[in-house]
Amino acid sequence: MNSTVSQFNYGMITPVVAFLMACAGAALGLRCTTRSVRMGAQGRRGPWLTLGAICIGSGIWTMHFIAMIGFTIDGASIRYDRALTFLSLGVAVAVVLLGVFIVGYRGTSPLTLGVAGVVTGAGVAAMHYIGMYGMKFAGHMSFDPVTVGLSVLIAVTAATAALWAAVSLHTLASAAAASVIMGVAVTGMHYTGMAAMSVHVDAGSRVQGQSSMDLLFSLIPMVGGPIVVLVLAAVIVMFDPDMLVGNDPVQNIQGQGQEPEAASVADTRPTASWPSL
Repeated sequence: MNSTVSQFNYGMITPVVAFLMACAGAALGLRCTTRSVRMGAQGRRGPWLTLGAICIGSGIWTMHFIAMIGFTIDGASIRYDRALTFLSLGVAVAVVLLGVFIVGYRGTSPLTLGVAGVVTGAGVAAMHYIGMYGMKFAGHMSFDPVTVGLSVLIAVTAATAALWAAVSLHTLASAAAASVIMGVAVTGMHYTGMAAMSVHVDAGSRVQGQSSMDLLFSLIPMVGGPIVVLVLAAVIVMFDPDMLVGNDPVQNIQGQGQEPEAASVADTRPTASWPSL
């Protein structure tokens, strides 16, 4: 039989915290990719692009499971398959890493950005639905294909905008604005995907599950790891002096007493703009 579900068992706490985590991951990721761009073709861009992808992917995944803390099914207890749960984390980081490396090394031409956006967006949507299939209860789920398609479209659009921003926006103000927009987009994708789901609970049957508080304390340790990663990334960004400068790395390098030749190398960073329609 169909069962009533709630997305907000703890009120607005879970969606707000989920949104903030998505914004935090996006902001840290954008600052890391900015650092990679500032290093230019001669610098070691890979580690910064990797850290940026980990931040964005971890932020998206943490947003998803913080939002799921507020999800309940009337008449059923919920538990999570840890293997599928952590597989969804790996998928989130891997697809963002692939997209960031594509645009980080090949630029943001319409074709490159389109391919990277589709791959990353589809991967983020896959992360969401893998996480959903990791949810176990006495019954089964079904999904409305139209609403699922809409959630994938939102994910692709958000991923494309995120990848463009990752190599195009280099100031604190622009990165902060982009992070908020990305937070709204990925949180909207999550709740759109949740709206696509219908839950059917088996009559007179239950899995060995958890109470609401048990579920809360079960999920918190799982999201704790990615949160620690985001905190460590924030420390790295805070102690990197080039992260807090404006959009003129040449002036910053010359101010540190380096030779003009070094500055000219750093100034060869690629530039990007919105692709023409």
